[in-house]
Amino acid sequence: MAHPKSRISKQRKRKRRTHLKAEIPQLAVCKTTGETHRYHRAHFVDGDMYYKGQVIVKADAEDQE
Repeated sequence: MAHPKSRISKQRKRKRRTHLKAEIPQLAVCKTTGETHRYHRAHFVDGDMYYKGQVIVKADAEDQE
């Protein structure tokens, strides 16, 4: 059975685990549409896909009906 060569202190163990926490994603407000979205992500508004305030993919006329 494997045994550790020396005990790892609580401080050392907790330093290692500081990166294992869940983070709250940063949110931005689009200047064009006013929608809240995650940073560096494209988002949909009324079928159109926006990125950095510009329309990347236009919605089809059939989809909006």
